[in-house]
Amino acid sequence: MALGAAAALMAAFALVYVLARRLDNYGVVDIAWSYAFGAAALSYALLGPGWPVRRAVIGALATAWSLRLGTHLLVRVSRHHPDEDGRYRQLRRDWAAHFNARMAGFFQMQALSVVALSVPFLVACRNPDPGLHPLELAGTALWLIAITGESLADAQLATFKRDPANRGKVCAAGLWRVSRHPNYFCEWLIWVAYFVFACASPWGWVSIVSPACILWLLLGVTGIPMTEEQSLRSKGEAYRRYQMATSAFVPWFPRR
Repeated sequence: MALGAAAALMAAFALVYVLARRLDNYGVVDIAWSYAFGAAALSYALLGPGWPVRRAVIGALATAWSLRLGTHLLVRVSRHHPDEDGRYRQLRRDWAAHFNARMAGFFQMQALSVVALSVPFLVACRNPDPGLHPLELAGTALWLIAITGESLADAQLATFKRDPANRGKVCAAGLWRVSRHPNYFCEWLIWVAYFVFACASPWGWVSIVSPACILWLLLGVTGIPMTEEQSLRSKGEAYRRYQMATSAFVPWFPRR
């Protein structure tokens, strides 16, 4: 199942790369990456040998998250097109010498990351035991809390940005008052929830790779570092003051 998913996703992301080149906007890969998890989870839920109710629950959780995030990014990218996300504009500069080859490889890495990160869905969909385990109920509860927080953070930031008077300013209201990246924190909690859910199944512990990789990406690679570099370029001293006063990731009381 996983090998078939990998082949299908690599082919799909090759087509997304062609589309991105035609649009001259590589931010579309974020949309494809988000929707791809729903496709992977649905395929495991439909084809897996596990208990049907468990397959339906994890498939529904993963697909709902995938559709919410993918649609949120689709609206954002479409609204700003042809302007490209600052992270990809920076990659154009960093990879200028071999940009097309490196970006094509980047798209394929995104496809493979979907397969690797979907391990919790695959593990759960192979579990034949009837009845939902307390860990699966706890994972579902954590997922509900986390996706509510992520949706709220996205909505608060969108409302802030819609006000022309806030142009060039830093959003420090609502959840953004206690974390510079509450959406990223809640995103990570969603993956922790998938891990907790999978731990009720045989070999579920291997799915620790998912929240661990997401945390690494958010804290050290494409999440907070690139987002903050872009914020410092666009907002300057105002964002530096925000950094000094507000927790980077885990929500906490603002510093004076």
